[in-house]
Amino acid sequence: MVTKAANHSSAAPPFAARGVAVVGVRKSFGVTKALDGCTFNASMGEIHAIFGGNGCGKSTLAKVMSGVLPIDAGQVSVLGRSPGTPHEARAAGIANVFQEVLVADECTVLENLFLGADALFTKSAPYAEKFEAAEALMAELTGQHIDPRTLVGTLPLGTKQWITIGRALLSEPKVLILDESSAALDLDSTERLFARMRKLRDAGAAVIIVTHRMAELIRISDRATVLRDGRDVGVLEKGEITEKNLMRLMTGKAQIHDAAHLAPQEVRPGSVVMKAERLKIWPRSHEINVQLHQGEILGVAGLDGQGQSEFVRILAGVDRAAQSRPLVANADGGYSEIQELADAVEHDVAYVSGDRKREGIFANLSIFENLTLPMYRRKSRGGWLKIIDRGALTGAFDWEAEKLAVRMGERGDKITSLSGGNQQKVLIGRAFALNPNILVLNDPARGIDVGAKGELYGHLQDFAATGKSIVYMSSEIEEFIDFCTRVLVFRNGSVFEEFTGNAIDPDRILAAMFGQARGTHVAREAKHEKAPEKSFPKSVEPIYEGRFELTSAAFENGQGIPARFAESSRTSPPLAWKHPPSGTKSFALAITDPDIPAQFNFPRAFAHWLIYNIPSSLMSLPEGVSPDGTLPKGCEELNSDFVTFGIPGFSKGYGGPWPPDAPHRYVFTLYALKTEQLDLPDYANYRDFISAVLPMTIATATLMGTYGPAKSPLPGRVDEDSKQSSRQENFRRSHELLA
Repeated sequence: MVTKAANHSSAAPPFAARGVAVVGVRKSFGVTKALDGCTFNASMGEIHAIFGGNGCGKSTLAKVMSGVLPIDAGQVSVLGRSPGTPHEARAAGIANVFQEVLVADECTVLENLFLGADALFTKSAPYAEKFEAAEALMAELTGQHIDPRTLVGTLPLGTKQWITIGRALLSEPKVLILDESSAALDLDSTERLFARMRKLRDAGAAVIIVTHRMAELIRISDRATVLRDGRDVGVLEKGEITEKNLMRLMTGKAQIHDAAHLAPQEVRPGSVVMKAERLKIWPRSHEINVQLHQGEILGVAGLDGQGQSEFVRILAGVDRAAQSRPLVANADGGYSEIQELADAVEHDVAYVSGDRKREGIFANLSIFENLTLPMYRRKSRGGWLKIIDRGALTGAFDWEAEKLAVRMGERGDKITSLSGGNQQKVLIGRAFALNPNILVLNDPARGIDVGAKGELYGHLQDFAATGKSIVYMSSEIEEFIDFCTRVLVFRNGSVFEEFTGNAIDPDRILAAMFGQARGTHVAREAKHEKAPEKSFPKSVEPIYEGRFELTSAAFENGQGIPARFAESSRTSPPLAWKHPPSGTKSFALAITDPDIPAQFNFPRAFAHWLIYNIPSSLMSLPEGVSPDGTLPKGCEELNSDFVTFGIPGFSKGYGGPWPPDAPHRYVFTLYALKTEQLDLPDYANYRDFISAVLPMTIATATLMGTYGPAKSPLPGRVDEDSKQSSRQENFRRSHELLA
């Protein structure tokens, strides 16, 4: 396979002639060869993925390129330099977001974002300027308002990951290296990260990603290099990046099974082994009534911050619920409360966290000690002396390590000598070794490659087949398919929908995550008219997450947009919403296209309709109110990007779908705002709109439709020679406006 440099920018930046070159690099840790003659090349203006199994050297390669690790042999050149330290790498324009979420919990968001930016006696910028930049950046990345003075230790894992990404982005890198940086992010957050990556790429930077999420890699990458046993074994161009090719190179086998999923086992619900009755995650969230049956694999899903992570932690006794306690079946035929972790352990409930750095590994202990530590009391002899039976522990260790294929050197090596994915395997092996009746797994496959995931699913299904039960929370929808017997989708701190059997479908789960019912088998827990409010730490400005819903009478969420609202029809679709959060003083609406073709060379999503100052008393917009109709009193519109682009025939207001190449997604986002008026200039564009809206946003409601390809050419896109130069000038000017 031949590697070709991607070219996404209309004009190459000054540093485009340089790139990233790694030639014959070797790096060993003791007897372990992390890199064994590895060669890697990335061009400027491309997104280049590094893919491979756990322990193949991906993270080591990322650290070598960013000056974190010295090499034993070979050559490294990044932007014409060979950085020997992280400081040298930063000075050269290289930023690395590591696999572990590296934040200082005791410091504020602002302090974490600008960590390393200041010298000992000088500051990179005044405090007020930093505060404003931090506030705007976190709003853009997370879609929420986060006070920069908030202590990071009070924030969820996904937000911490955004802080590490934001820290890298603030340095305006020429080379950005992302090592499993989407692992702690949910679907919605990952889409925002992808938009940022494309923006950097299109500005001429090199974006290098290390990821185990194969579907993400296929979508976002321009090229992909596959590693196996510390060596590069192939480079795939955009059209060659398929699951089949990636797996063939990763495993070295011409034919492989679908390692990601196994055939689901038919499960007949057994007795109830755990239940939650009238349980509340947050003081003002709705009550939850859930049962876990013997032999069941219960999936738990939801967008970041919707309460699903807190729910599984409550089941395992790690956290306490605001109301009620989970109940676990006991030997007497009754049920016992789980009030804390010790109660769960006593009743054979084991917990595995996806946040291995903070809640999983003991960094100063060995691989052996990390896996066997909870068994010390069980595997002891000598009566009251409690002498540890190392022989019994060794047998248990070898069994679990071999079963999970943990790639390691000596068992006495520190746990930190392992790759992140292999560390996660050790934590899973620790849980298996306890022989629990119930496994509670909080995103356990985070950082595990696709082949190892398939093996893990098999082990878990075998575990459930013996009559044991599993609660499996994941941020990846694909993990539930053909694996779980039921899936609960959380929203606003309670169960929004429940799927079983054939209804466990990615589209249905995704729709439920965004608050849309799909007419499937549903167990709705939250039917109240009044929306719940989440209780936040005092250091975080409260963000309302109520049952705020946006719908259209013309099409269902995720379905096709009728032709009467598309192309040259000039007719806006009907929209309606309900359950706005308390404190809403006005609404704003944006319709955007995230799938704009690459040849448009546009640095962000395409804005089709921007409307603001919608009165809080208004709960709908009828069909055809824009651009030829009459907007309700008080509402104001901005130009669509058709106008920004200089496409003939468009003016202020709604510009319907007109994708010329293929079907596109159209995302309708309604913002509930805590202000009655936004003051925007008449010429404001989408970036101005978002900058004004996000700081005022209490909650958002989302609706998605699809349309395309278009039935007729886009006006002005058939370029006659006489119009070509003016069209190019319009594109140039649009970039100046949006840069």
